Amino acid sequence: MPSAIVIRKIEGKPGKVYYPLERITLPSPAPKPDEVVVRLHAAALNHRDLFLRQHLYPGIAFGVPLLADGSGVVVATGSNPEAKRWLHKRVVLNPGTGWESHPDGPEDPSGYAILGGTRMNPVGTLAEVATVRHGEVEEIPPHLSDHEAAALPLTGLTAWRAVVTKSGNAMEGRNILVTGIGGGVAIMALLFAVAKGCRVYVTSGSEEKIEKAKKLGAVGGVNYKEAGWDKKLQAMLPKERKVLDAIIDGAGADIVEKGAKLLKAGGVISIYGMTVSPKMPFLMPAVLKNIEVRGSTMGSRKEFAEMMQFVKDHGLQPVVSRVSKGGLDNLEGIDGLFEDMKKGSQFGKLVVEIVKDGDSSKL
Repeated sequence: MPSAIVIRKIEGKPGKVYYPLERITLPSPAPKPDEVVVRLHAAALNHRDLFLRQHLYPGIAFGVPLLADGSGVVVATGSNPEAKRWLHKRVVLNPGTGWESHPDGPEDPSGYAILGGTRMNPVGTLAEVATVRHGEVEEIPPHLSDHEAAALPLTGLTAWRAVVTKSGNAMEGRNILVTGIGGGVAIMALLFAVAKGCRVYVTSGSEEKIEKAKKLGAVGGVNYKEAGWDKKLQAMLPKERKVLDAIIDGAGADIVEKGAKLLKAGGVISIYGMTVSPKMPFLMPAVLKNIEVRGSTMGSRKEFAEMMQFVKDHGLQPVVSRVSKGGLDNLEGIDGLFEDMKKGSQFGKLVVEIVKDGDSSKL
């Protein structure tokens, strides 16, 4: 029988508790006619997984496999011909359900159900197998390894919606700022914007991460820990366009105050997270410049397919910071990835290798 990694309940207050990991056994998969069974090869962490362990995320479930990002091979299907066509194909899982195509948000009255660790969705990717509807998988672009493919779904989808759907400025010659470079979403936002022909600038508290971002195509970057970083960034902008067109932000805090000084009139701040502060003042200078703040979270099934096709067409490769090997037996190694996330030391995605990369012998 297949196994999975979940969190085990212990006593503690939200934000103070840190739920330990434990391995459980799952029932043998029995796909319905329209379902496929994916033998997972790799899975990747997101910040929501750390929040789950700290009881800082809604709907926590202690028997549901963790993680929303996963890659693998379809090893069994239901009787539906559309399901059968996926047999033996390398796939990634759509990281959430309930949102097909509407540009404003999920159509499902119950909302968007992200994979991994909550009662809203029984599927998670830190497991040996996952059973999903055949319409919830996409074929892995051939240039990607199992590790890279696992690093793509949630961060890729989130970045795609923030950059392409929400910013309205993903086009050649536009100046885009991506804040907090180093995390998976920020790096994918950088890659998408560069591939779209934008001039991309970044912020980070680490000079090393800024240099790595330049190697991925960023024009320049500034350290947000330095006083007056906004003026330093403005000096980097080209003479013919001394304004930003959009900011892709995952931190919140004072981004409107800083952004109003840097953005063009009618510029956009596309926000996919607020990791620094859950509150973000909207100041009068932003009103006078007609600055728009647009919330952006995850994305639709349609956007997921578009994102995957773009990655394939442009040969983009998600950045993998570190891989825990040894499969699901290596709880210590998996815990180590969570520690990297706690410290914010990663540049790119943190990946768990469930099956050795490129090895199909265990199917």
